[in-house]
This record gives sequence, structure tokens and C-alpha cells, in this order.
Amino acid sequence: MGEAAAEIELHISVQEEKDPTLIDQTNGNSQLLTITRHRSYKWWLLMAVYTFFVLAGQSVATLLGTLYYDKGGNSKWIATLVQPAGFPILIPLYYLSACKTTSTQTSDHNPPSLLILSAIYVVLGVLLAADCLLYSLGLMYLPVSTYSLICASQLAFNALFSYFLNSQKFTPYIVNSLVLLTLSSTLLVFQSDSSGSETVPKGKYPIGFICTVAASAGYGLMLSLTQFCFQRVLKKETFKVVLDIIVYQAMVATLVIMVGLFASGEWKSLDKEMEGFELGKAAYVNILVWTAIAWQVFSIGAVGLIFEISSLFSNVISTLAIPIVPVLAVFIFNDPMTGIKGISMVLAIWGFVSYVYQHYADDCNSKAGKLG
Repeated sequence: MGEAAAEIELHISVQEEKDPTLIDQTNGNSQLLTITRHRSYKWWLLMAVYTFFVLAGQSVATLLGTLYYDKGGNSKWIATLVQPAGFPILIPLYYLSACKTTSTQTSDHNPPSLLILSAIYVVLGVLLAADCLLYSLGLMYLPVSTYSLICASQLAFNALFSYFLNSQKFTPYIVNSLVLLTLSSTLLVFQSDSSGSETVPKGKYPIGFICTVAASAGYGLMLSLTQFCFQRVLKKETFKVVLDIIVYQAMVATLVIMVGLFASGEWKSLDKEMEGFELGKAAYVNILVWTAIAWQVFSIGAVGLIFEISSLFSNVISTLAIPIVPVLAVFIFNDPMTGIKGISMVLAIWGFVSYVYQHYADDCNSKAGKLG
């Protein structure tokens, strides 16, 4: 991860030296911003790394979260806490990036005040905390297939918010991608769930449904707000800015969730929960620790994609991971492999390729324009 950060910083610093006017292009049009960037093979490699972080982080975290509930875990606040609480592992990377960019970066615009920065981190952090809690409740009260289906709606919410907040333009390839990815996730509702979550009382289904829909809307809004902050407020092209968003946002969210954990009194029953965990105490701790690490890996990829491309593309990659989880469950939890899972996976890959092709076409058109 340290080598990836160094590569990111080197790539961004080269971009700034070649065209410092990129920092001032804040018209909200994410397509225009990305087209004007020089997309070398290093840029595409960086996007591949970010994409892998999103897919691997989200898939591992979701599977571990399901395992936590299936083997005796029942604390919604602990399941919520592990989502942002792993941010300390990024602090060494953050300070390494901060030291390097302090000595090399020059910028003509006035940086935002401490008050504005604090407001950004607090708003995004509180929104993240609420979103994590709602997702935890949805995963607790819904079968994995139904949960995955509803989570796919975050793409539609994000597209709506991106249109108004980020001036997102929709080309035929992007619309095709959104439709295919939504269909790929929708198909999962037609498979029988074998995760063991069918034992949830039926009275909890409406709660899980409402929480997951609200979480999907909140996540879509949070992605669009993050891109808005990059373009209109922060206006810097350094990896330090990406880490600032991740670390400070997660720090605020962790504090908010800790308050909820102690206020609810659930902390008193954690010893009993650990004792009764089917896989043992060591497995209980390992599941929570690795879930926290997986979510931080996901955060680096998601925020990096927002920074480099757009919030909608970041959400496209996140949605691509939804049908991956049931396929991985075939190998990890011995779930049966069905035709629906295979079709869902194919549609998801098709949608992803469609979106990537749009950016490839933009890049070719940009190069042709420069030659002309």
C-alpha cells in the first residue's frame, strides 16, 4: 500500500507540473476534468489499483459481516463501529504523504479556512456514521440476496445526486452501464438465500428494508458531496487530500458511533457475546479486526476513484462488487452456484466494461483533438 501511495503522489505531482491550470477547473463537470488529464498507462494502472481496492475491500467486509451475524454476533453498534474505526492504520501513510507534498506542492488558490474544513469533515463524518448504522441494521434484518438487491439502488440515488451536484453527463454507454449493473443486482432476489439469515423474525423485515433504502440514499449523497468538496472547496490534486477526507471523516464517524455504543448500553453485553461466539474468542476478534481493515481498503479505493474520475464511477465499481459476494460465498460458505448468480456476474462485468469504454473513448477523442 505504501508503494501505491508513492506512485499516486508521483503521478499527481507530474500532472500538476505539466498543467497547473487543472487545479482551477472547478465547473463541476467531472467528464471535462478527467478528459483534460493526461491518461498515460500509469493512470490506467492507478485506476486498476483503486478498482481492486473497492472490489476486494467491499467483498471481504460484507462476507465477514455476514459471518459475524451468522455465528452469534448481534451487536449492531459493533458491526457499525468496525466500518470506520480502522482509520488509524492509514495514519503512517497519511504523514508520509503529508511530509512529501509539503515540500513539493505549490498552489495559487487560497486554501479553505480551518472552519470550512472542519465543517466538511464533521458533516461527512456524521453522514458516514448514520450510513454505517443503517447498513448494519439492514444486513442484520435481511437475507443477503434481498440486502444486495436494495443496495443496488444506491447507484440510482448517486446518479440523481451527481446530476444536480456534480453536473454529471449521461452518455449512452454510461446509461447502458447503469442499467446492466442494476439488473445484475436485481437478479439476486430470485435466488434462494442460504446464508442462514432466513431465521430473522418477519416483523424485522420492514425495518431492514427501510434502513437499507435509507442507507443507499445516504451513501449516494455522501459520494456526490465528496466529489463536490474536491471540485469546489479543496481544489487540490494530491493524495494527501484523499487521505484527509478518509481519515478525518472516519475519525468523526468513529466518535459518533462510540457515543451510540455507550449510550445504548450494548457495551455491557460484549463479553457475553464474545463468550458465546460459535467460532471462539480469537475468531471473534479476528473477524472484527479484518472487517475494519477491509473497509479502510475499500475507502482508499472509493475516495480515490471519486478524486480521479467521479462519484458515479466509484459507485459503479461498488455496485459491481454486489454480485461478486454471492459467487465468493460459493467457495467460502459452500453456497450452491446457480445460473442466476452466473448471469448476474456476466451482466455486472458487461456494465463495468461499458463504463470503462466510455472513458477510453473520451481519452481517444481528447488525444485526437490535441493532434488536430
